[in-house]
Amino acid sequence: MVDTVNSLVARLHELLVAFLTKGPAAVGTAGLHDVVARAAALGPEGTWLVAAGHVGLGDLAIARGQAEEAIFHLDAAVAAGYNDCVALHVAPVLPLHHDPRFRALYQRMRITQADLDEFYWLHQEMQIMASEARSATVDNIGRLDTGVSLLPQAPMPTREPNTPGVLITRIDLAAVQTALQQAAVKAEFQRSSGNTSLSLIDGSWDDHPRARYDAWHADELDTRRRQAAEARAFVERPGAGTALIPCPPLGSIRYPAR
Repeated sequence: MVDTVNSLVARLHELLVAFLTKGPAAVGTAGLHDVVARAAALGPEGTWLVAAGHVGLGDLAIARGQAEEAIFHLDAAVAAGYNDCVALHVAPVLPLHHDPRFRALYQRMRITQADLDEFYWLHQEMQIMASEARSATVDNIGRLDTGVSLLPQAPMPTREPNTPGVLITRIDLAAVQTALQQAAVKAEFQRSSGNTSLSLIDGSWDDHPRARYDAWHADELDTRRRQAAEARAFVERPGAGTALIPCPPLGSIRYPAR
């Protein structure tokens, strides 16, 4: 099968979801190294995917406390066009801020104000999705109906980014959405199947007043969450600059929190 940008995007998404659901130790780094090699073979159109693969490898190195390897991969990512300065202010990365090599690679990044706005939105949405998943888990405890609730997702931005680094973080958000949705679906089907088993024993289960109330209440919550997700759609700020400028000074960005 001949590699394409779309096929490698799908592969990268698959790997990131596996890291989020199974943990880095269970997945390893071979898949990301393979993405880097295959993306490089595509030439210029695959350069941003080379950056994405190196970002993933850098993140794994940070998680393992391997500062040297993390800086190596982040430097390679920046050389290939990575510029998500917001991501480089997440808590696990902060210890690297004191390293001169990290400061040097950070200072090489360039961004537009319009892309920076979207980076903030993408990372904020990751935090909101995680918070919504936790809330939904609590809300669904003890439900007696047999319905299944999904996690609504804000639509992915469709604007043409000024820099390819935005495409990388869009994949990150998509992976977070998929991983959280998979976990929610698994938990919901386990709960629903348990209630279905009870319904097979007592055919009137779905007519149970509590089950009917739970189904109505769940529908109300699902509607509110879906409307809230739709309302969170990214809207490009009028007049946001599209000229390349240096990223905000290292340490000046506060990572979005829910």
